[in-house]
Amino acid sequence: MRRTISKLAGVAAVPMLAMALAQPAQATAATARPADASAPAYFEFTDGTDTFVFQLTDPAKIQQARNMLSGVDTEDTGVMGTVVKTPAPYNQPWNYQLDPGSVHFFSMATEVCDASISYVNDHLDEVGGALLPRSTWCPWHSKLTREVTAP
Repeated sequence: MRRTISKLAGVAAVPMLAMALAQPAQATAATARPADASAPAYFEFTDGTDTFVFQLTDPAKIQQARNMLSGVDTEDTGVMGTVVKTPAPYNQPWNYQLDPGSVHFFSMATEVCDASISYVNDHLDEVGGALLPRSTWCPWHSKLTREVTAP
C-alpha cells in the first residue's frame, strides 16, 4: 500500500513540475517587446464614442500604458496631454495629436480640461484659449483600449 501511494505521488508530481516550469516561459513569450527600448509606441484610447491614437516615447510611460492594458496597473487610467494642432499620420481622421512628451495618466482632473475627442476636433481653433487653457486636454472618460502598430 505504501509503495502504491509513493508511486501515485511521483506520477502526480511530474505534471505539476511541468506546469511550474512552463508558466514562466509562457509569461515571457506573452510579454516580449521589441528589443529597441528607444522606439516610440502607439496606444489607442476611447472616450466612449470615438477612438484616438497617441504616441509615447518615454520607456517608463510606455511600460505604464502596457501595465494598464494588461490589468497590472489599475490606478491613474485616464489619458492627459498637450494638444498639438497638427494632424498625425497615425491618428486619422483627427486634425490634432498629443505632444508625446506631455502625455501622462490620471485618475482625477479639473473640469476645464475635459472634452470629447470630436469636440476638440470641431473646435480646434479655440484650443489654448477658452477651450482647454494651455492646450491641456484630459478627457474624463478616456480609457486605453489597445497598443497599435507603428505607422
